[in-house]
Amino acid sequence: MSRFQAKFPSDRMAGRVALVTGGARGMGASTVRRLVAEGAQVVITDVLDAEGEALAAELGENAVYAHLDVTDEAGWAKVAELAKEKFGPVTALVNNAGIVLQAPTLETTADDFRKVLDVNVTGVFLGTKAIVPQMIEAGGGAVVNISSAAGIVGMPNLAAYCASKWGVRGMTKAMALDLGHQGVRVNSIHPGAIRTPMAAGIEDEHMGHQAIPRVGEPEEIAAAVAFLVSDDAQDITGAELAVDGGMVLGSVAMAVQEARDN
Repeated sequence: MSRFQAKFPSDRMAGRVALVTGGARGMGASTVRRLVAEGAQVVITDVLDAEGEALAAELGENAVYAHLDVTDEAGWAKVAELAKEKFGPVTALVNNAGIVLQAPTLETTADDFRKVLDVNVTGVFLGTKAIVPQMIEAGGGAVVNISSAAGIVGMPNLAAYCASKWGVRGMTKAMALDLGHQGVRVNSIHPGAIRTPMAAGIEDEHMGHQAIPRVGEPEEIAAAVAFLVSDDAQDITGAELAVDGGMVLGSVAMAVQEARDN
């Protein structure tokens, strides 16, 4: 059970339609639950069909699941149409889907490098292209791109992942400039180590080098997402929000040096 105890308004998202990629488990599933709990109708997308369908069934009439490979432009068009037909124009897009590759730079193949960028960067680009026209039609909206602490500082054995998450960070700022006058805000969130399947094996005792020495909870990312897509954040765009226990405050380099010393 999560240590995070959320306190939030049950109607802050009333009338909102959200789409969450990678929404079947981990941070994505927590975000879906949070948005529905705050009153939104949510389209869950993923390639993990069993988990996504189970989550939609759990949440009832305010959630629907659709299979989506975020690198497939035609797939995005179908999901955008489904969302509009089911709930109306999407006004909150959470580009959460991503993959990680851990390998030394010289052992990373070009194909693997391209795959990470295709999912983590191109997927965000295609999603924004597909969904933002609905936001403009609706009079405005918000996009939240899930980057990483690895999009703020370098990390060993993560060349492809760092490249992709720095790319998301920069693209977010460019999109914020492009879309602000059309009523669309775009921000990025930069999680550190979060208790999800992707971070399996990382425990609190491994995080002693951080300012907040523990693994984060997916509900904490969901809370940040809910804030950034809400009207409480209506003057925030192009921002990068680190939800990382202080991971990026120089502690990564300290941890690497400590590992080398030992």
